[in-house]
Amino acid sequence: MKNSFLITFRSLIWITILAFMFASCIPQKKMLYLQIHDEADTLSSFNNERKIDYRVQPGDNLYIRVVTLDEQTTLLLNPLSGGSSNYIGQSDASIYLTSYTVSEDGNLDFPMTGEVFVKNMSIDEVKTTIQEKLRVYLKEFVVIVKLVNYNITLLGEVSRPGQYKVYQDNINLFEAVSMSGDLTDYANRNKVAIIRQNKTGSEVVYVDLTKRDILLSDYYYLKPNDIVYVQPVKGKQFTFAEFPYAILFGFISSTILIINFVK
Repeated sequence: MKNSFLITFRSLIWITILAFMFASCIPQKKMLYLQIHDEADTLSSFNNERKIDYRVQPGDNLYIRVVTLDEQTTLLLNPLSGGSSNYIGQSDASIYLTSYTVSEDGNLDFPMTGEVFVKNMSIDEVKTTIQEKLRVYLKEFVVIVKLVNYNITLLGEVSRPGQYKVYQDNINLFEAVSMSGDLTDYANRNKVAIIRQNKTGSEVVYVDLTKRDILLSDYYYLKPNDIVYVQPVKGKQFTFAEFPYAILFGFISSTILIINFVK
């Protein structure tokens, strides 16, 4: 009867250890991006035009600089920055303070031209409008227009959640994820939420990063102030960020001592 008890006890111990190990693992299939789910899927190129159609809204901040051949004219047209046309290396705060805020009625007050209506214009359209107004006074000049408040927020199962500033015209979903140090092992890649502002409020869209057709999605390229929320996989509470080998080996050692004592 003693031997029967030991055999049963050992079996229960091994079953517990194996169940513990399997419950603590995330299948690799759930961690891969852009998977091929069908053998008939042989596409190697995906056409997705970058639709950068963001329209300037009241409260937006625009970085506008005009560069001319005459130093005094450049200084006159860039009073906020002391005539400097280079914003590289400046802090976020300094860029914000030297930018032009769009008023509630959609105008910005620019030197020499006065008020310029920019509401619902693209960045290129704002640039063209300012150029046309300045041509009355100047011949050779260059206009630089950038959107200052281009933020992307990543929350949930990412390595470094937070708000990130984007210093380029556009960014796709994978580029944004890489800024946060990639998704964690426990991220649900099948259901990633994108929260986007629209004319009536906000919308929530779910995308699947494990499927290759995400490259064709209208939400593959993010827009200013998008929020990306990555949910955890089910059962995360039963898993570990790092497998507790020390606890497992301690448990095995204690079990062996108990078995030897019973013998």
